[in-house]
Amino acid sequence: MKTLIAAFNLAILFGAPALVQPANAAPPMDAAREKALHECNVKAQKYIEHTWGDVEIYTYRSCMMEHGQQE
Repeated sequence: MKTLIAAFNLAILFGAPALVQPANAAPPMDAAREKALHECNVKAQKYIEHTWGDVEIYTYRSCMMEHGQQE
């Protein structure tokens, strides 16, 4: 019985993390996502942080949404 419990504990410790995908895992990269990343970064880069504040990130986020992509 102790062997069974030890084996079960090892399976939980070493097997469970491999089965769980982290919440912040990046979406798979494909040609459409690469194109959207490039276009949105070009669109947002004209707004620099110290002069435009949050406009840069909002521009990038809305562009990615228009392309149907996660940020």
